Amino acid sequence: MTENTLNLRGLKCPLPALRTRKALGGLRPGDILIVECTDPLAALDIPNLLNQTGDTLVETRKEKKLLTFRIQKKQ
Repeated sequence: MTENTLNLRGLKCPLPALRTRKALGGLRPGDILIVECTDPLAALDIPNLLNQTGDTLVETRKEKKLLTFRIQKKQ
């Protein structure tokens, strides 16, 4: 199991969701992807994306304008 960080700070909708989808496609089952976003719409887009892909949202954090999503690739 590996852990990768995807820095999407400064990107606007729909780019954070599109780049997250692409990054998830390159992971192995059980891998962790940490996504860092500043677009407030990512708070809706990323969970909706995961509902489509079946991957697991392990944790969401918000610190000032930074949204951090911890995602586990489905087994």
